[in-house]
Amino acid sequence: MLIHRDITDAILGAAIEVHRALGPGLLESAYEECLCHELALRGISVERQVPLPVRYKGVLLDCAYRMDLVVEDAVVVELKCVEAILPVHEAQLLTYLRLSGKRVGLVVNFHEPVLKDGIVRKVL
Repeated sequence: MLIHRDITDAILGAAIEVHRALGPGLLESAYEECLCHELALRGISVERQVPLPVRYKGVLLDCAYRMDLVVEDAVVVELKCVEAILPVHEAQLLTYLRLSGKRVGLVVNFHEPVLKDGIVRKVL
């Protein structure tokens, strides 16, 4: 299995490839579809729209939370198409990491003209 740094490097390489081909301005769902395809082409496993229940006082509640992508069963990826990544987007990722038990996550904002300006990496 790839280590977290290798996985995030592979995700970012695939995201850059998608961004180069499409540019900014599309819907998040289009980038999600293309990024999943690009990851598959590279032999990297990815799950889409992964349900994330909330445990509250010993009860598992289905609150309809969904992680955009979970790559190699290790890295949570939240895709955005927004003017700028805000603290609330980073908080969302941190919450998803905590609830899922994963340690590493990325927020990738495809709206940026230069994709590297729209990437946040978090580690618990």
